[in-house]
Amino acid sequence: MDTVTLAGVIVIAIFSITSHEAAHGYAANLLGDATAKEQGRLTLNPIPHIDPVFTILLPLLLIVTGAPFIFGGAKPVPINLARLHKPRRDAALVGAAGPAANIAIAAGLMALIAIADDVGLSASAELLQIAAIGIFINALLAVFNLIPIPPLDGSRVVQYFLTPGALAVYQRLERFGLLIIVAALFFAPQIQRPLLAAVYGLISTLATLFGIQGQLGLALQQALTG
Repeated sequence: MDTVTLAGVIVIAIFSITSHEAAHGYAANLLGDATAKEQGRLTLNPIPHIDPVFTILLPLLLIVTGAPFIFGGAKPVPINLARLHKPRRDAALVGAAGPAANIAIAAGLMALIAIADDVGLSASAELLQIAAIGIFINALLAVFNLIPIPPLDGSRVVQYFLTPGALAVYQRLERFGLLIIVAALFFAPQIQRPLLAAVYGLISTLATLFGIQGQLGLALQQALTG
């Protein structure tokens, strides 16, 4: 990957992670909880969303140790359930907002590719590669965060459907959630297969809607295989 492509991918990755967290805050604010707004988290500026451990140290450690995957994230947006209009329902909506933002970004990148084709503009190989990797990053963020293990976003959605007793038990998993996820990725790498299948399934569905499945598939294959 050349310097220009790498720089473009980094910009899209930062924008995508920041948008994911900001979307949680915007959704919470609309539903009655202004905590994120009061703490300056309703912004696409990446600095307020940086977590020293999960944004910097953990990914760097995994890269240095040659881990088979890179794992990390931004600082979670603070949500005060007591301030939401309907706490259980609204918590699920706030949780879904992050993945929805990533799906919207992936769709937006696909729309740009489709529009360029429609008006006869031929995107350079570098731009197409940046867009393809950006689409993959956002699909991965959406799918991964929808895994129903606390504290991932999918758990917020699942909690809405649980009985009070089941909810109490489920919420106790949150303190161990990240350890479970990292351990599973390290010691049970086979779980990456259904995860990637879901990512490619989402990309394929969106690409079909925009009519760019062939072009995107080739660009994505070239980008990910080097």
